[in-house]
Order: sequence, then C-alpha cells, then structure tokens
Amino acid sequence: MRGVLIAFEGIEGSGKSTQAKRLYSFLQAQQIPCIISYEPGGTEIGNQIREILLSVKNKKMHRKTELLLYLASRAQHVYEKIMPALAQGTVVVTDRFSLSSMAYQGMGRDFSFKVVSRLNNFAIAGIKPDLTILVDLPVPIGLGRTEKRSGEKLDRLEKERYEFHEKIRRAYLNLAKKAPKKIMVFSGEKNEQDLFTEIKEKIEVFLKKRGII
Repeated sequence: MRGVLIAFEGIEGSGKSTQAKRLYSFLQAQQIPCIISYEPGGTEIGNQIREILLSVKNKKMHRKTELLLYLASRAQHVYEKIMPALAQGTVVVTDRFSLSSMAYQGMGRDFSFKVVSRLNNFAIAGIKPDLTILVDLPVPIGLGRTEKRSGEKLDRLEKERYEFHEKIRRAYLNLAKKAPKKIMVFSGEKNEQDLFTEIKEKIEVFLKKRGII
C-alpha cells in the first residue's frame, strides 16, 4: 500500500513547524510507520542548497535563481527521501512542499502560477501531497514571533519586506479556496495545544479513510 504525504504550509512564524513535529510524535505513539522532513533541505544535498537560499549574504540572488534552487532541493528531496518512503507505505510529514513555491515564488516573486506549476511538476515527478495543512496567521503576528525567536539571526526570506509576506499569505488563502478538499486551513492564532487537537482530529479522519489507522 502506498504511503501518505502530508505537507504543512504557512507564512513565517505561523507555527506550522511545531504542528508538523507534534503530528509526527502522535503518529509514532500510534506505531504508524512515519518520517518527518522539511524544505528547503531534507537531504544532504538539499541542506547545502538551503544554506545558499537562506543566507543573508546572497542579497543579489535573482528570482529565477531562487526558484530553480528551491526546485532543485525539492527534486532531490522527492527522489531520495519521499518516494522511497511512500513506496514502503510510510506516512511522510513534511514542513513545506510544492505549495510553498506557488506562494513564495509564484505570488511573492511575481512569477505566473502557470510557470511555477509546470516547473514544480517537473521537479516532483507526480508526487503531490495527499493532504496539506495550511496554518494561517496575520502577518504582523507571524513576523513578531519570528523576530522574537530569531532576534538578529533572521534569514534572507524572513528579512523580506512586509508587503512580500502579505502577498504570500494572500496566495496561500487563494490557493486553499481553489482546492478545499486537499488544503485544510487552520488558525495559527489558537494556542499550540488547541490547534494541534483540531488538526489531529481532521487527520485521524483522513487516515481512517485511507485505511492507515
């Protein structure tokens, strides 16, 4: 039986990474075969690309370079880690996946969704999330959390102008409206435990339908 790919998405500071880790811990406790990963990165090669993408030293990075680097990291992630895990019937939890490029590069960097979608499809070899959890949060709150957590160590994307992050949030919400069965939206303004309880309930229903639990 093919495994399941669950992706967590959201703007900076939304809390998606925390929720992804909590889901992974829950699945482990249920003795469900699972792994957790992240993008950009998730593999040795991907992590090297991640350093280039997020380094504040790379202020001159062209938007095309940025998009192609994200896709290169994703391709390695898919072929090296995700595809083998799914083939073994494993539940794969990933902190970001293809929807990130649609939001960040498609809207944030003013590429057309059509262009990003085509390049995404080339990179992911037909592997798409079975379910995407979008943790939505107003930008001021998200950036406030990020600054509090990182201080002066903000990465290149986190340091982007406020308007950039607003575009990302709008893109995520618009994409979710177009695919409500595949993208579930949750409020990141709830406290961590209440948010996880809500997410877990939905995912349990989803996994039962898939015959995993």
